[in-house]
Amino acid sequence: MEEGAEDLRQRKKQNCTETDKMAPDERNKENPNLGRSPKYVLFQRFAKLFFGCVAAITSGMMYAVYLSTYHERKFWFSSRQELEREITFQGDSAIYYSFYKELLKAPSFERGVYELTHNNKTVSLRTINAVQQMTLYPELIASVLYQASGSEEVIEPVYFYIGIVFGLQGIYMAALFVTSWVMSGTWLAGMLTVAWFIINRTDTTRIDYSIPLRENWALPYFACQVAALTGYLKNNINSSAERFCYLLVSASTYTFMMMWEYSHYLLFVQAVSLVLLDSFALVQTDKVHEVYKIYLFSLFLGYLLQFENPALLVSPLLSLVAALMLSKCLQMNMKKGTFISRMLKIMYFYLVFTITVTMNFLLKTFVPHKENEHVLKFLEVKFGLNTTNGEPLKEKITLDDGRIGERPEIAYHVIHTILMGSLAMMLEGMKYLWTPYMCMLAAFGVCSPELWMTLFKWLRLRAVHPVLLALILSMAVPSIIGFSLWKEYFPRIMTELSELQEFYDSDTVELMMWVKRQAPVAAVFAGSPQLMGMIKLCTGWMVTSLPLYDDDDLLRRNENVYQIYSKRSAEDIYKILTSYKATYLIIEDSICNEVGPVKGCRVKDLLDIANGHVVCDEGDSYAYSKYGRFCHEIKMNYSPYVNYFTRVYWNRSYFVYKINTVISFQS
Repeated sequence: MEEGAEDLRQRKKQNCTETDKMAPDERNKENPNLGRSPKYVLFQRFAKLFFGCVAAITSGMMYAVYLSTYHERKFWFSSRQELEREITFQGDSAIYYSFYKELLKAPSFERGVYELTHNNKTVSLRTINAVQQMTLYPELIASVLYQASGSEEVIEPVYFYIGIVFGLQGIYMAALFVTSWVMSGTWLAGMLTVAWFIINRTDTTRIDYSIPLRENWALPYFACQVAALTGYLKNNINSSAERFCYLLVSASTYTFMMMWEYSHYLLFVQAVSLVLLDSFALVQTDKVHEVYKIYLFSLFLGYLLQFENPALLVSPLLSLVAALMLSKCLQMNMKKGTFISRMLKIMYFYLVFTITVTMNFLLKTFVPHKENEHVLKFLEVKFGLNTTNGEPLKEKITLDDGRIGERPEIAYHVIHTILMGSLAMMLEGMKYLWTPYMCMLAAFGVCSPELWMTLFKWLRLRAVHPVLLALILSMAVPSIIGFSLWKEYFPRIMTELSELQEFYDSDTVELMMWVKRQAPVAAVFAGSPQLMGMIKLCTGWMVTSLPLYDDDDLLRRNENVYQIYSKRSAEDIYKILTSYKATYLIIEDSICNEVGPVKGCRVKDLLDIANGHVVCDEGDSYAYSKYGRFCHEIKMNYSPYVNYFTRVYWNRSYFVYKINTVISFQS
């Protein structure tokens, strides 16, 4: 017995010795940092974090400077007078900036806000809450910052305003950089994201067309939210970083919702992505439900601070999140890989869908709402990944695993990008929302060693060590792509910035000067909504309509005033204009004589169809009306048009008519 026991102890000792000798090698294969000193590892991580942050901040700053330089070259902004600068803000952008000007002119901020919320000097016969209807929170913030920072004596209001927007675009770029960096583990992916974003600028942003658009203020906050959500969804994140990401997701979600009236639709798409992610057991359920709580809190607070905005109550986001919270108990029982669990999953989707639709229908029934209804109607007309089989996720996935699809932040971005891409294919206006994240995902794809490793696992590559090859390709491929992009596109960008473009609309400047000098203070102008926005900004005069499309009354006004380009009688047009107390009418030659590439899509074609002035015979369309087109006939200066309207000013592009208060019928 003693001899056997002694032999057993000797074998154990020998095994322990062999294990001690081999353990460091095995551990070093699993994690190369284990063989190094803690100070070295800490320094390495700090250096990587430091240089990555510097690269992200530098990229954002350079992009903001690039936009500012391009804007200056395009409009010769610094050499223009104030009126000439203001006509560069066209359409609804002009309205936003006009209220920023009014806030700065008000005797106090409180008085300025009151005048905006009880505004009766913009649209004739209407008192509107401009802050609610036009989502003027960016202008409120900009005016407060301008006055509180003492910038009145340092910088002009217009430069301060566009400077904030350009700065936000820099934050947008930095957030995309960080997102790609967090996903791939290398800030080389962030640099590639920046390059692709700038090259595809026409598809990634609308700031070239109009600076004050709501999405130019809002999307940088959404990019910050996505970056924070990417870090929050990671499995191996420490508690401090997780708490920071959670707070950033909360703050950016709420800010995004306050900056753009359509933000809850984009958050709805994000919520659907999280639902799919949770349903396939690719993420911790508790984290997803914490994000749902952020949605609910943001909707509730937004509803209160947006003057009890009913659009948030009837939003699909609220209905979906409420249904998900109610179905939470059922979801907890479906994470098992059994037949019953799969049946519960089908029932879960059915239950969530049913509750969502039912709740949204009930809310729309009992909550009076009109905001954003046109978006849903448009969608109604327009429309006529990797599962785990119930296996528990690993806390940390290493490069050797080749299972990058199990990382929740990666799965989230794949699902979100697919959903956004599907919408972009059907709605061209969604392209600029989807393309930036496609640039980021593509950069992650070529820079991530884990993705290369996953590809090699699928291909069952045996000839070369797959880990080494993945590390080499994740550095070599983006370097080659970056060099090619630099060689081809960098000269073009520099040429674009060096060329002086000229944007000068002398006819519009002359029109605005005439209005400011000749029109009485009580004048009310009628014309296309886009031109009325410019009239409001440049002159401050009252108008009959505005380029806003989420208000039924303003939509009706726009349709009625547009009749000046239809085949209606002079008497009909006179009745329409006087019903809105209009005193002046402006005809735009560009609309009246429009020659569009596709016949049937011009303003006058749409009006003829709506008024029944188009007759279809054997596939051909013919315009028919006993009256000529009003915008043409009124220029002839014959009866009955001269009985109702008197021309008082004209140039190459605009014809201004005074609407007669006393009608003198002439033969």
